[in-house]
Amino acid sequence: MEGSKKKLNLFDLFTLGLGGALGSGIFVMMGMGISMTGRSIFLAVTIGCLYMTLAYFYQVVTASMFVVPGGYYDMQAMLFTPTLAGVSGIFVYFSGLALAMSAIAMVEYAGMVFPVLLNFTKPIAAAIVLLFFAATVRGSKFLAKLSDIMVIILLISIALFVIFGLPRVQPGYFSNSDGGFFLNGVGGFFGAISIMSWACQGATGAPCSMMLATKNARRTAPLAVILVTIGIAVIYGLMSIVSAGVLPFEQIDGQNLSVVAQAIFPRPLYVMFILGGAVLAIATTLLSTIAMLKEPCMQVANDGWLPAVFKKTTKNGYPYVVQGFFLLIALVSIFSGLSLESLVSLTMIPQMLMSIYLNLAVISLVKKHPEQWKTSILHMPMPLLCILCGIASICSLIVSYNLFIGLDTVSMIACVGIVALCVIVAVVRLKTGAVDRNEILRKQAAMVERAVEFTAEENS
Repeated sequence: MEGSKKKLNLFDLFTLGLGGALGSGIFVMMGMGISMTGRSIFLAVTIGCLYMTLAYFYQVVTASMFVVPGGYYDMQAMLFTPTLAGVSGIFVYFSGLALAMSAIAMVEYAGMVFPVLLNFTKPIAAAIVLLFFAATVRGSKFLAKLSDIMVIILLISIALFVIFGLPRVQPGYFSNSDGGFFLNGVGGFFGAISIMSWACQGATGAPCSMMLATKNARRTAPLAVILVTIGIAVIYGLMSIVSAGVLPFEQIDGQNLSVVAQAIFPRPLYVMFILGGAVLAIATTLLSTIAMLKEPCMQVANDGWLPAVFKKTTKNGYPYVVQGFFLLIALVSIFSGLSLESLVSLTMIPQMLMSIYLNLAVISLVKKHPEQWKTSILHMPMPLLCILCGIASICSLIVSYNLFIGLDTVSMIACVGIVALCVIVAVVRLKTGAVDRNEILRKQAAMVERAVEFTAEENS
């Protein structure tokens, strides 16, 4: 392991986590959230950040017990049954739905500055996805630097949005004399939390995925998750007050942030916010998703969950079949006519369904490894842990339910079909022997042993 001087500290992990959590979701989903709950959107996103961290509570618990080299992918593998491991792995490919959402949102934002683009939304979105896939073929190092630059511009854009916007918020924002708070009641409020889940998730990402490079990781990672959660809650809360408080409701209902930005910025800053903030925020998410999921998609194929053809690579090791299939799902999604709301729901619902199981399964992991739990920064009486894990599962269930009932009939059928397809493929691959159940269990046990070894090494 690396020397302690080279390790990430709490501040390092906080800044990386905050940069990773702040992304396209807030630019894409804000108008939809305001439609559901009005000015109480600021409560929805603030509570939603805590809510979504709870939905991924199993990651925080696992990180407090083990130094997990493979981040949340290893965490899920440690907790899943063989069948669910397959379902989870196969679903990774449907992350192409999120790529479609990001590409369409990029065109819609750019169209605020160049309206002619809106006449060709789908072809341009498809071209963007193709371009970003092409950019990752050679794995060029400049992509990482490009991403860093994008994040800096994004943070500046968000800061300007808040600084220029807060003074323009109309008096009486926090008064409910006009019914602007909880516009559609409790149901609308929880619906807003659910639809904003795409934006509010992410606090566990970097802290739980970079443990091997972190000093005193079992303590630092959970603390970083807490700080990132607070950080994004404050930033998104301020952004939502501006978004819902500057203009009358009828002007912002269902609209993206460009409408408010146009009202608060002079033209040059407006263009900078749209192109340098919104478009780059979404571009960063799109680029990182393609790059981040390449290896997991390949691992799913190598483990036997998909036909052998998916293992093919170029001479340089690029998994062209895996990436080609991933790209195909993104392109089909773009031309399917599904709304942004539907694409978000189709991506989030299966994730939340798996989190229901994982938040309960982590209780068994704690019971199997009492020594690791005893030294965890989160150590608590077992009954309290069980209650928190139960609440975490309920959070995931509520998000899944609210997203599902908000879908139209076609999208509901698509959602059920995607989940059913993943289950059927996983079961068939196990039944036919394409995947060895005992081998999956052996790898699972080895993964836990490896995590224990890294933990012991850190403590020595």
